[in-house]
Amino acid sequence: MTEPSERAVAGDVLLRGRGLTRRFGERTAVDGVDIELRRGERLVVLGANGAGKSTLLRIIATLLRPEAGELTVCGHPCPEQAAAARGHIGLLGHEPMLYRDLSAVQNLEFFADLHGLGDMRERIMDALERVGLLARTHDPVRTFSRGMAQRLGLARVLLAEPELLLLDEPHAGLDAPGLRLLDAEIGAERPDRGILMVTHEVRRGVALADRAMVLRRGRCVLDESVTDVDPEAFARRYEELIA
Repeated sequence: MTEPSERAVAGDVLLRGRGLTRRFGERTAVDGVDIELRRGERLVVLGANGAGKSTLLRIIATLLRPEAGELTVCGHPCPEQAAAARGHIGLLGHEPMLYRDLSAVQNLEFFADLHGLGDMRERIMDALERVGLLARTHDPVRTFSRGMAQRLGLARVLLAEPELLLLDEPHAGLDAPGLRLLDAEIGAERPDRGILMVTHEVRRGVALADRAMVLRRGRCVLDESVTDVDPEAFARRYEELIA
């Protein structure tokens, strides 16, 4: 296993976990994982079903407490300062976390109010245009297709311009416009932001990332740069790692 880079200075590190462990009954879902993410970096976490990917992401998002190990998110030790850390995190999961009876614009306005972002009307309209939903501004989310709802969920997450963007199977359920939008967002050079993405899509994830981590039965079996790595070649190596 390749160790996480030690080149980063403290101000560059958005996420650092050491020995992160989480059990569910007799099953160890995450087993002593070390992880680090710097500003401007994109890390893809790969693994088979049950490898611990989503559990690790939930620990980092401060939605689950690790039973062992140390975690610092955006300068805040967690879980002690989890509430402060959440102010720097944007999380997009399997579900877009929207209120179905509210309209698109009402959902974004509610999110802005909830997070104390102030008057963001102009930015909200820009966000709706960016995700191709300007024509559906006042329509309730219950009338949206799955792909449209996922696009609105992406607009919600990006509205606060989070320092740490956490993506859990973000491509699932997206329509073609949403896929193009999300890939462009992940692939954009943003030196002020770090991205951690959990996905089953090995080739797509590696093509978008700077580093890849592979989990097997809760343990990290690889953590290394994938810059300029052929996704097809990596996919073959990945199948050997998780076999």
